Amino acid sequence: MRAAQVQEFGGPEVLVPVVLPDPVPGPGEVLIDVAYVDTIFVETQVRTGWGQEFFPTTPPYVPGGGVSGVVSALGPEVPEEWLGRRVTSYVQGGYASRAVAATTALTVVPDGLDLLPAAALVHDGVTASGLVELTAVSPGDRVLILGASGGMGTLLVQLARSRGALVVGLARGEEKLALIKELGADAAVDVSASDWPARARAALGGAADVILDGVGGQLGAVAFPLTADGGRFSAHGAPSGTFAPVDTKEAADRGIKLFGIADIQFPPAELRRLTSYAFEEVVAGRLRVVIGEVFPLGRAGEAHAAVEGRVLVGKVVLKS
Repeated sequence: MRAAQVQEFGGPEVLVPVVLPDPVPGPGEVLIDVAYVDTIFVETQVRTGWGQEFFPTTPPYVPGGGVSGVVSALGPEVPEEWLGRRVTSYVQGGYASRAVAATTALTVVPDGLDLLPAAALVHDGVTASGLVELTAVSPGDRVLILGASGGMGTLLVQLARSRGALVVGLARGEEKLALIKELGADAAVDVSASDWPARARAALGGAADVILDGVGGQLGAVAFPLTADGGRFSAHGAPSGTFAPVDTKEAADRGIKLFGIADIQFPPAELRRLTSYAFEEVVAGRLRVVIGEVFPLGRAGEAHAAVEGRVLVGKVVLKS
């Protein structure tokens, strides 16, 4: 099979095309002919050697944790009904033309949904749907979203708005700000401006009941004081290199409920439920998947460079 393999820790150039043996499904597993591969920022960080305490990895390895495609072969004890079905799944080594997955990890892609947006929802659709539930976004809540023009941010804007919240999105540049407004945000604030916290506070009407921080680092730290007393702050992203350093004592004193990356590690049944929910919202026309660019599998290194460069809006997806 064709694959993209990280030969050693380093820049995007260490991710190169290779040919590897086809995987063989074991008991309770299926073989997926991969159509599209999801990419997420943390994969670019792991490729550099970052985060070994969270993601112990040794090159050479094939990255990628989420794919869409068609079931082409069955392992022992797998019902025949799975053969030929369009599915998404969490996998190991997803940057490949074929992947093996347990049937418990599969979600059926409904009629009316293409495999391209389905792949783009494997991680971000689940996380975004889970986050708005976890933080109990409700009608009238004032919600601030960091990194609102990215793959997950664009979904969060729409999901929070659909729950009746006032939504303010943070991003950089006119194109990204325009997209955030187009997706339904009540306001979009450019974090390039030195006074962005004051602008965000004004747009929120004083403070945020919910802050969804998918960026982390200094940006997340500066955003935290914008949380209203008794509000909710989720520090679930670290493309800046670190999660937002939040003063837990201040949070406790102000009655702010904190959430982190551990809170969005969902069990298999929840993963399937949240994935199906995201699929249904797209099919119903209530959720739009924003895809910045699709790269062929052989150009996975260029895809990583695009993700790291943060020039594109929305998702970067690989085509097998």
